Formats: sequence, structure tokens, C-alpha cells
Amino acid sequence: MSGGESEHADAAGGDRRVAVIFNPVKQGIEQLRPVVEDLAAEHGYAAAEWIETAEDDPGTGQAREARRSGVDLIIAAGGDGTVRAVAEGLEGEPIPVGIVPLGTGNLFARNIGIPVNDIPGAAKLAFTGRDRAVDVLRARVRREDGSTETEVSLVMSGIGIDAAMISNTDSELKKRVGWLAYVDAGLRAIPSSEPFRIAHRMDDGRTHRSKVSSILVANLGYLPGNIELIPDAEIDDGRLDVVRLQPRNVWEWLMVWRQVAWENRVLRKSALGRQLIDLTGGNKRREVVYASGATVDIVIDGQAQEFEIDGEEMGMITAARFAIDPKALVVRVPEKAAPRAADGAKQRADAPSPDQRSGEPDSELDEAELEAAEAAADEAKATQPLTGELSTADLAAADDAAPDANTEPGAAQER
Repeated sequence: MSGGESEHADAAGGDRRVAVIFNPVKQGIEQLRPVVEDLAAEHGYAAAEWIETAEDDPGTGQAREARRSGVDLIIAAGGDGTVRAVAEGLEGEPIPVGIVPLGTGNLFARNIGIPVNDIPGAAKLAFTGRDRAVDVLRARVRREDGSTETEVSLVMSGIGIDAAMISNTDSELKKRVGWLAYVDAGLRAIPSSEPFRIAHRMDDGRTHRSKVSSILVANLGYLPGNIELIPDAEIDDGRLDVVRLQPRNVWEWLMVWRQVAWENRVLRKSALGRQLIDLTGGNKRREVVYASGATVDIVIDGQAQEFEIDGEEMGMITAARFAIDPKALVVRVPEKAAPRAADGAKQRADAPSPDQRSGEPDSELDEAELEAAEAAADEAKATQPLTGELSTADLAAADDAAPDANTEPGAAQER
């Protein structure tokens, strides 16, 4: 069967229909087939429709095909790229998506409690789990040649060293050791990385300039190895999270690692730990800076930088606008979600969301919005210095001194 074609098994079954969109190069498909067929019959579905992804279409067209044909359930069998492509093809249609992780990182699956390295368990969850509506990130990016395109992200996107790390990952090592191959690539990428300047603004507010090694826009906060990059991130809170990494030397890179691997994961879980962070000056350091909101514009000052989405190399870009599309994808998850211990996440869940404060965020990105961000970046470049080393209080004072007519107070939050 060629890529993109669908295969219909001849078997009697129920009235409901399930389509399996699968990456044929991933190991585990032959193990998955009989499991899905048994589960479909057990839960009142007709024989599954098996739809291959293709090299030039990793799942978007296939999801559109399944959506138009009126299936009741889609199972995405592959890595983060397959799941992301399926989400793009559904375009907000609330068809439940079950996930059978067959990739290397499987970050999205890990964050929503899908069992990894357990094909029967993940397949069963696709049929029996509860439906959870989660946010989707949409990005409008500009390429070096001036062209633009729109991409979808479920996990996180990055510009700078993280994208360089992914492009430098050894494919054979990745097959042997999985996500640990990214660690090897990161250790090789850091010494040769060069900071770059960006102009950035949250929720169409004031534009700021910073010098960074990387800037990440995230929908969730956990990475493999129990690393908690963004303690407050929630996948259904109607916010995107932005992380600026701006260390100036090797010592500050070590402080970055200390924060994401120790402070975020361990110390912030308790009042005593948070006091220890305060006493050691953790909240005053500027190697890692967080912000959250409904949209963020990023314009690169100088040469184009490498870009990645959900662990996939996406080439070079010069600018991007990200917007959150709240609860645009329905996924099957375990009945009991894993508890989140971070107090910051609880506090943020109680705070007004961006759409409550300033109207529904616009997830339909167009050329005009990106052009407006680039114009604001040009103005900022001409009128203000780099602000990467300024404190949050300094930035807030600057905002108060020059309020933007299009900005609601408190529309973006930096911490």
C-alpha cells in the first residue's frame, strides 16, 4: 500500500468507525494491528481503517480525509510529528484522538499520561480513556526568502540553540538510546553557539529587545529525564509560555541546568524550597526568564536562526508570531490525571486567562499580524537598547512609562 492510501479490513463490527493514521517506518505497527482490531470489535467499532502517512504528508492530509469521511475516533500511531500533523489536519474539529507513541521523545504523550513503550496499553486507552480538550499552538513564521507559512505545535517550539541541538542530533545514536541522543547533541552545540538579538512582545503590548541563546514557546513544561522546564505550564489553561535562555558564560549555563533540573523540579514544590531559592538569589538571576500570554511575536535582529517544532527540525526563520488556540484538540487520556504538585500552576489556574482579560485570542494568523510585529521591532531597534539584563521591575516601569493603546493592563505576565 502506497503512502497516504487507506486500507479497510473486511470484517463485521459496530456502527462506529475508527481510523488509525500511522507512520509506516515506525517499529510496532504489526504488533498494533491485532490489538486495535480486537479492541474495535470489543467496543462496538467496525473494523479499523488504516491510513499510512507519507514522506511529503506526515498526517495532515490523512486526518482531513478521516474527518471528511465521518470517523468517530482517530488513533495517531507514531511520534510527536505524527500527532502534530493529525492535530493540524483536524483544524479544531472535536474528533477524539487516541495516541499510540512510537517515536523517540513522545513528549506530548508523556505530558498527558499516555503510556510509553506499552503499545497494548496505549491502544486500550485510545478506546476507553476520557476525552480531554487541550490547547494547540499556531505559528506564522517568515523564511529567509520572505515567504510565510503557518505551523502547528503541541509541545514547544524553539529558535536558537535548542533547534541547533536537534539538527545536530545523530540519527543512529537516536535510534539506539532515544531521547538521550539530544543530550549528546546539546553538549556539542553549546560551545559553538552564539547569542543573537531579538525583539519580542507579548499580547501585542510593548516590544522589548533581548540578547538570547534560545527562545522557546511552549504549550507544556515537562521534558524527558524528569526535567521541568516550565513549572507553571498547563496544556489546557489557554496560555502559551515563553522561555528566554540568556546565559553569558559557562557558569551561567550551569545555572540554567540547575534551575530546570533542580529548582523547578524539587525546590519549588515546597515552601521551604522556595525560601531557599529566594535566599540564594534564584529569583533575581536572569539566565532563564519566563513569560505567559495569549500571543507572542518574535523578530530576529540579524541573520536568520534555526527553528524547531516539537523536536523536529524546521529550517531557518527570521520572524514568528505564535497564538494559542484554546482547547482545539480532543485527546484520549487516563481517567485519573497525574497530580501536578507545583503551587505556581495552581495559582495560575485561579488567575484570569488571557481571553477573559482581553477578548478571545485570534488563532487565525495572517500576514498583516506578522508585518505589524516586524514594524514594531524596527521601531524598537531604533529607539531602545537591549533589555535582556533588565529586571522584571524595570520592564514593568518601561511599560508604565509608555503604555500601548492596544494593551489591557496585565494582559501578559512575566515572572
